[in-house]
Amino acid sequence: MNTITLGHLRDTLHAGCASAVARVLDAYEMDVSFVDASPEELPGLLAEGEIDLLVSAWMPRDRHLARGMREIGQLYLPVYVWAATKPVGDIETLGAQEIARIVTTPPNVARLRDALANLPALQTVPVDVVDDDDIFDHVAGLDAGATSLVVLAQPHALFHTDMLHVVNDPAHRLGAEMEARMLVRDATAACVDSDMIDELSEMMLGNKVMSALDYAIRVENVDPEEAAEAWQRGRLLPR
Repeated sequence: MNTITLGHLRDTLHAGCASAVARVLDAYEMDVSFVDASPEELPGLLAEGEIDLLVSAWMPRDRHLARGMREIGQLYLPVYVWAATKPVGDIETLGAQEIARIVTTPPNVARLRDALANLPALQTVPVDVVDDDDIFDHVAGLDAGATSLVVLAQPHALFHTDMLHVVNDPAHRLGAEMEARMLVRDATAACVDSDMIDELSEMMLGNKVMSALDYAIRVENVDPEEAAEAWQRGRLLPR
């Protein structure tokens, strides 16, 4: 087997991650075909066998995708966070007097609502729901004189800047840290070089690299494959 179909979610973060993984596949002379999908499309593509290797699944959240697939590697550690535009105290200490507005994206509205149920002092703060494609510019354009909260999963391009400061939440109201893992089809793993599977299993990008990849692709309009090459050559992050 010398061709592999590499699947990923249709966003800049996962495109960068998939391109980085493809650099390993290239070293084993694999022909890589990329398939991007929305969260709604992805389960069907996996069930139909259209994806050999998925990059990446956030475990345990995405464990329903793993049927007939083997979990390998730990690429980074995604986690939903509160982040403020200015340094602030723990989330329990904040209310409408300290926070002017809360910003999030459509997929995170329910998560935010559930968290606010236990944070009554923040329940009257206005909420901006912004598409993910627009959130970087939206946060960059917030009133510098006020403090805003952003509810977002990191890694993300915004965390490659100094615009946001993660807010401590000892109760983990937005959820615990996860593992970004690859899912490889059992039949695929049986047909490819076992050394390649071993190398993928040991591959670690980390949140800092992933945020930098997302920033390069999302903000600087770098092609995902060019961003992955920059990472591989040590040019993505300042030394």
